[in-house]
Amino acid sequence: MKLNVHERGDGEKVALLIHGGMSDHRTWHAVEDELIARGYRVVAPDLRGHGLSPRGEYQAELLGDDLAENLPQGADVAIGHSLGGLSLALAVERLRPSKAVYSDPGFTLDAVPAEAMAFMKHMVTTATEDSVKTMNPRWSQADVEAELAGFALFDPTFLDGVRGFDGDYLPRTAIVPSLVQLADPSLTIKPDAADELSRRGFEIRTVKGAGHCVHRDDFAGFMASIEGWI
Repeated sequence: MKLNVHERGDGEKVALLIHGGMSDHRTWHAVEDELIARGYRVVAPDLRGHGLSPRGEYQAELLGDDLAENLPQGADVAIGHSLGGLSLALAVERLRPSKAVYSDPGFTLDAVPAEAMAFMKHMVTTATEDSVKTMNPRWSQADVEAELAGFALFDPTFLDGVRGFDGDYLPRTAIVPSLVQLADPSLTIKPDAADELSRRGFEIRTVKGAGHCVHRDDFAGFMASIEGWI
């Protein structure tokens, strides 16, 4: 699988940014700008079935394989949101970034109700600028435009595959120094799972009042939460 990989910046440090489901690399535009200003080169793929990357079989383990095959090893930091957090966790042993940040990661997709999956499939196929703004009143206009652009290139059948992600994806250990950043409340990580991750060596931080898309709901809170990790 040859992913579409966006790269920008000429800093000496490298940051990998892995987007969540139904989006593409453009969801990171504000984070990307900030990291480049801090001396990073940003490398941000489109997951299979998303953006300009090819379609294919949709299994969680394949998402991890794709990242391991398409991204550079040894980055200074890797950040994955939601489904991108799950994908990163499945590839982190092979990618070996110096640090990993998992933003409201999809480690326990069984915590997401089935009706939510059906709602998301309908949402992505019927979205308008007004509907995205109504659902996400805290987002910038650039966030809204990036969301619509991602929806336009997303393969909705991907969500059918997600229903089959039935393995236990809660990482057994923090292979590299790792932060789990949670929304308030988290869509995917319930309190008992957060406690278990803490016991397994992950640092846990919550961005108060932020929704699942932390970096778009509260950009300042997102950046403050990952200080010390970038």
